[in-house]
Amino acid sequence: MELANRVQTLTPSATLAITAKAKELKQAGHDVIGLGAGEPDFNTPEHILDASEKAMREGFTKYTPAGGTIELKRAICQKLKSDQGLTYDNDQVIVTTGAKHALYTLFQVLLNKGDEVIVPSPYWVSYPEQIKLAEGKPVYIEAKEENEFKITPEQLETAITDKTKAVIINSPSNPTGVMYNQTELQALGDVCVKHNILAVSDEIYEKLIYTSTKHVSIAELSDELKEQTVIINGVSKSHSMTGWRIGYAVGNKEIIQAMSGMASHSTSNPTSIAQVAAEAAYTHSQEAVETMRIAFQERLEKLYRWITDIPGIECVKPKGAFYLFPNVSQAVKMNGFESVDEWVKALLEEEKVALVPGTGFGAPENVRLSYAISLEQLEEASKRIRRFVEAHQ
Repeated sequence: MELANRVQTLTPSATLAITAKAKELKQAGHDVIGLGAGEPDFNTPEHILDASEKAMREGFTKYTPAGGTIELKRAICQKLKSDQGLTYDNDQVIVTTGAKHALYTLFQVLLNKGDEVIVPSPYWVSYPEQIKLAEGKPVYIEAKEENEFKITPEQLETAITDKTKAVIINSPSNPTGVMYNQTELQALGDVCVKHNILAVSDEIYEKLIYTSTKHVSIAELSDELKEQTVIINGVSKSHSMTGWRIGYAVGNKEIIQAMSGMASHSTSNPTSIAQVAAEAAYTHSQEAVETMRIAFQERLEKLYRWITDIPGIECVKPKGAFYLFPNVSQAVKMNGFESVDEWVKALLEEEKVALVPGTGFGAPENVRLSYAISLEQLEEASKRIRRFVEAHQ
């Protein structure tokens, strides 16, 4: 039976492919160090676990409203008010089965066939695929390495056509870890307002920042921009709750209502117990979040030094998230490989270190390394990468 056209256009995930190969080698008894992880290596904080257990024991195991519980929506609104000075009503919030589901649902309700969404490159692998699933067209802008992987307002202006519906802004970014400051966001926001396009602001890594520069949402900058922004966020990265699958979208009431309507006919509600856990994440102590952030910052400083000391590898230093995105093109050339993908494959086979090639992120000269593993493993991985590069010179 022939499958629908929409799924035949999908590109397999580079992250999943390398993870599968690493798992295969591990099962064969090899000592593999995987640097592909997209999730913190900390457990969910105890008070969140306690809240979920209490909810289960008290019978909070039934359906909730499709768009999320009132209690969690209130907690999200309070979080946005406290952190960013943004005021939203409950009917401007939808709770979803992870932030990925929020993005998917947004594109489904926003795009008609042929509508365009501007995607800065490098990009998170699921952005273009989700746009294509909604029969839209991803339009790529190269965020140049010499500009710290950030697009300029001039680039954005040039990319806009009469079919442009939205632009994605991911700050801090997956895979690069870079973030936009307020001045840069304002310049991009002015273009959005001028052309009446939606800013899709993916802020999932906002709590994992390693600089004195404060995280800023583009929605903070003016009432006009707030109306033209949909914020995507969740508790997966900030509170180490990837498996709980709770994300959310906040913005224009009409868009959010349409997303809730779609959820009611697709997933129904996010898991009831996970919603209680997410509420606890936002309404109780944030000490565990800060502890995790400090640990990631230490890993970043050490890994960045170890990796950039390897011949042929250069890297823009990240300011957030938990990834390095080094350019390895010189090392690849020096080692005699035709492409980064071949180099990554050989590294895994010879030294048992799994990196994610940048091809899937729209950056074929780079690789993504996650530092969401222990310092000991990061140091050993760095030694193995150095040994591999030097052995092939």
